[in-house]
Amino acid sequence: TRGSGCLRPGLHDFRSRQVSKSTSQPVLFEKAFPKPVHVAFDAEGQSSDGGLVLLAAADRRLGLTSRLAARIHDGRASNCVTHSVADLFRQRVFSIAAGYEDCNDAKKLRFDPALAIACGKSVKGEPLASQPSLSRFENSITARDAVTMGYELEDVAVAQLRSRRPKRSRRRRIVLDLDPSVDPAHGAQQGVLFHGFYRTWCYLPVFGFISFEGEPSQVLCTARLRPGTARESRGAIPLLRRIIGKIRAAFGREQSILVRLDAGYCYPQILEALDALRVQYVVGMGSNPRLKARAERLLPELRREAKRTGEPQRILSDEDYRARHWHAARRVITKAEVIPYPGRTTKDNPRHVVTNLRGRPENVYDLYCLRGDVENRIKELKHDLQVDRTSCSRFVANQVRVLMTSAAHQLYQEIRWRMRRRLGQAQVGRLMAMLIKVGARVIESTRRVVVHLPTHYAFARDWRAAARALGARAG
Repeated sequence: TRGSGCLRPGLHDFRSRQVSKSTSQPVLFEKAFPKPVHVAFDAEGQSSDGGLVLLAAADRRLGLTSRLAARIHDGRASNCVTHSVADLFRQRVFSIAAGYEDCNDAKKLRFDPALAIACGKSVKGEPLASQPSLSRFENSITARDAVTMGYELEDVAVAQLRSRRPKRSRRRRIVLDLDPSVDPAHGAQQGVLFHGFYRTWCYLPVFGFISFEGEPSQVLCTARLRPGTARESRGAIPLLRRIIGKIRAAFGREQSILVRLDAGYCYPQILEALDALRVQYVVGMGSNPRLKARAERLLPELRREAKRTGEPQRILSDEDYRARHWHAARRVITKAEVIPYPGRTTKDNPRHVVTNLRGRPENVYDLYCLRGDVENRIKELKHDLQVDRTSCSRFVANQVRVLMTSAAHQLYQEIRWRMRRRLGQAQVGRLMAMLIKVGARVIESTRRVVVHLPTHYAFARDWRAAARALGARAG
């Protein structure tokens, strides 16, 4: 109706013209239900993403989008600017967090009232940025700006971890995990190259996470896109030095730090850098004839026991080992394991790790295996937030998309941590479905904005608890 209190009369006409007839035309189910069901697309001031205000509250507490956007140089003429850099960046991050990873979705989302409120805009004001504006914004960011944004993401992550520091308990060790991944590409994007192991044209991004030992909540601290033929170790040493330096600056030089890396990082230069940084580490190690022979001596007994019991069998042992290019001997732990499969050939599964930790080999190896939990965080980035939607032609623009998705993931991490008693194990996709994807009617008056959620909203108690954890009060 033209007399709606949510929109100015002239603005209502403008927005109405943006909705195509194909999406606004009512539909009628005549025979599918006991009575004819008529569906009309005529509800003004409503959104399917009413939970975006929670993400906005988390963002205000972290100052995340403001800090990252401040690193972007705005070269536009000030008299021609409608949307600031911070507005564009915030709109893109919140859209990704709501499940709209494609920039084309902005064509309709720019009129969404919940997104407008989350971005700090008025429901009655001008619409948010259009898809062409956001696309130009993504492609205008320079490589220098992208690098400094990555540094700022690290700073926010360390500050976020520091705010979670356990109180009234002994100082816990901080764990830093780096893990590479594959990002298949299906176009002529800059930097996409063919990788023989993955047998596809791809990027090879690397993700880093920091956490307190013994806690399942990891904080994403770095997300860097790399060309498709990059080695896992590319850029690892500067990255380790920078993040470890920031951790020590925030927690003190006496803070104990453990670095866990997979076998792709087992290079002499990286091990020497870890020794020089005076951190504890456990790094996966590829096999060689000497290590393979050591495992082979243990396997026959395990095969017999596995055949007798039908259960997996393993033995762990350690030795001081010096590879050809190592400057000194290091402790190498060997796991000899046999896994029986019913009706199939028994599988040998030897593994090796190099470490400077002391303690029983079983405990050290189990500590290394815990790094597998960061795979769940990478799955969230890929499957729930589509961090691999790197379809821009420019490499830097795709890196910016990765950083925006990483910022969205940090917002979910903040919500999950503050709701750790209720939703501490929930994946990002679950949080999105429970807390963000809820229908809402948004009404703005001169004095306030009211977001009406459904009376029979299934997760109302969780939503209310999340709001209180993020600073809201009863009222």
